[in-house]
Amino acid sequence: MILFENEPMNKHTSFKVGGPARFLAKVESADDLKATLALASEKQLPHFIVGNGTNLLVSDSGYDGVVITLAGEFSEIQELGNGTYKVGAAVPLGRFARTALKQGFAGIHKLAGIPGTLGGALYMNAGAYGQEIGNCCTAVTVLDSEENIRELATSECGFGYRQSAFQKNGDIILSATFQLPEASAQGKTIADLETELAECMAKRKATQPLSMPNAGSTFKRLDAGSADMPEQVAPGYYIEQAGLKGQRIGGAEVSTLHANFIVNAGDATAKDIKELSEFVQARVAEKFGIQLKREIILLGNFE
Repeated sequence: MILFENEPMNKHTSFKVGGPARFLAKVESADDLKATLALASEKQLPHFIVGNGTNLLVSDSGYDGVVITLAGEFSEIQELGNGTYKVGAAVPLGRFARTALKQGFAGIHKLAGIPGTLGGALYMNAGAYGQEIGNCCTAVTVLDSEENIRELATSECGFGYRQSAFQKNGDIILSATFQLPEASAQGKTIADLETELAECMAKRKATQPLSMPNAGSTFKRLDAGSADMPEQVAPGYYIEQAGLKGQRIGGAEVSTLHANFIVNAGDATAKDIKELSEFVQARVAEKFGIQLKREIILLGNFE
């Protein structure tokens, strides 16, 4: 375990904002993780697991707790044969997706552009272009609240749209097992998968503000749209129709490229970003009668 004290979280989030964490621990094994949890308990501090920080907004005052990042044994991909993989929680999702693609397996190749780690992807049940990480997952290995290592079947993981049981049960994701279909079983070649991935990446580049610090989609897709457009469930549509593209509070801006992205347009604070997200929610609710729900996780004290 490597331990840092008063570590600036703007170095560990894609928004590039956030005050210091009381402690940040880099753990490389299950024993390291248990030792870190013991430290947090001894100091009576909360803990939070962070992957690449790509869906996270840390308050300007920081986090009075222990931020845990996984490395070492949690960064391994084990190929078990016939499209079966056991993947550590710290593995970048793009690395896993591209590894499987090159070996001729489909199912998650369109997720290669998502910048987070596998653990974060499972926590949020990340998805894009019709694929979700939970769909090909067969089991998840966790450290539960009693510090027992357990393997959960997919049916125990509560995967739904941008949700999982891990958001509520306190389990820490260590690794997961996947069963991926062969491309040939879908009548496709590796070249076909590469073409599909390239198309997804091109669309992402053309429609998302990748050159500016952001945390991906700010708001979740709606269950149903406005009264006169119930089938229109894209938050960006309502944000744009409310005239909010380019809206700013401090250094935070509603992207002019994709309305469901809030970007750090320069020297934004976490307060700016949170307040802008709330302004967008209020304006869309006033104009369309619908409530947008944030997809981004808030960490720390925003009062």
